[in-house]
Amino acid sequence: MKQSIFFILGLFIPKILIAQTDSLQTISTFWDNNFVTASYQNGYVIPTNDFVRGSNTEKEQIKAFQTFSVKLSKQSYGKKSWEQLYNYPEWGVGISVYDFYNPEEIGNPIAVYGFLNAPFIRRERFTFNYELGFGATFNWKHFDPIKNSSNTAIGAGESFYIDAGLNIQYVLTKHLNVETGFSLSHFSNGALKKPNLGLNTIAPKISIKYNLDEQPEFIPQKIPEFHPHKEWLVSAFFAGTNVVFDSVNVDVQEKFEGITFTVAGITTTFNQHFRRKSKVGIGVAFTYNGSINAQVAADHNELEVTKGMFIDKIQVSIFPSYEFVVNRFSLLLQPAFYLYRKEIAHQTPVFHQRIGVKYHISDDFFTGITLRDYDFHVSDFVEWTIGYRFKVGSIN
Repeated sequence: MKQSIFFILGLFIPKILIAQTDSLQTISTFWDNNFVTASYQNGYVIPTNDFVRGSNTEKEQIKAFQTFSVKLSKQSYGKKSWEQLYNYPEWGVGISVYDFYNPEEIGNPIAVYGFLNAPFIRRERFTFNYELGFGATFNWKHFDPIKNSSNTAIGAGESFYIDAGLNIQYVLTKHLNVETGFSLSHFSNGALKKPNLGLNTIAPKISIKYNLDEQPEFIPQKIPEFHPHKEWLVSAFFAGTNVVFDSVNVDVQEKFEGITFTVAGITTTFNQHFRRKSKVGIGVAFTYNGSINAQVAADHNELEVTKGMFIDKIQVSIFPSYEFVVNRFSLLLQPAFYLYRKEIAHQTPVFHQRIGVKYHISDDFFTGITLRDYDFHVSDFVEWTIGYRFKVGSIN
């Protein structure tokens, strides 16, 4: 049940990326300036855990994968001023089918996601672009203590999907484009179900794009003047983290079901919005993590939890913050350090990472999702956030 809720919530991410205009568009308008893209990748699985390094049924390193993708995208043409500011990007939804050449232990996962593809450089027939994608995956052969005990990379049938890459596009005809580039992808369920060491890939990409209309004529807009300013963000977040107590003497299925603990907290960040596309700042997160110092015992083949003292579960961390802004959407990059937490055995590192997406529902209210991880690839938990922005004043 929890994994199903997680998957439904994961579908919230593509909706954020699609909602890039200030008002809803009609279906007929949506079909203007649309592309259908077919892509193929064949690449490398980064050996970030023992499962892909060879601790699997085949006793061989899982090195390669391939994926086929189909995307529907909308090419902006300057109807809104922000479209010109970002060099007329395209955005849309996609579906990808993955083959890791090990269907017995990994399955053939399917990713559904939203994406933004925006040019660094735009010429008449040529663009050099960055692409960001966020979404959810399903159809994994996940860890099972009896049937699939080697797969410590994927603990649930659903996971988050994050993709980032660079590409070059060339216009062949008024209806046909070609694209080549590469991308990095990360699969993880955010520690909602462990084991969850995740999968990470890198691969070149080749694509053929068909324009359902002709190439659009871009509309130049008068760009509103930007006024640098300061802002103070206050947000609340909620999360869950799964813990497996391997040493407890209970049925193996009960043991690896684990216990899911509540995580909640408050984050406050002071930003300087010094450029239209960029904000920098510093923030502090106050976190209650119910899994800290929790103990379990076996009672009639069930796990009985002793939660421990409230103060032992409080963590305080500090982080510099960078925010890349695209209209109402932002990408967050926040390297973080724990200032205070109870010392216990087998703790996660003091230095950890926060990466997330944020969407402004209105000028000041926002919502978002932030992945807290460590060692740049191991998920700790996923924060579901809602917050408010206070504008402090102009930057002198």
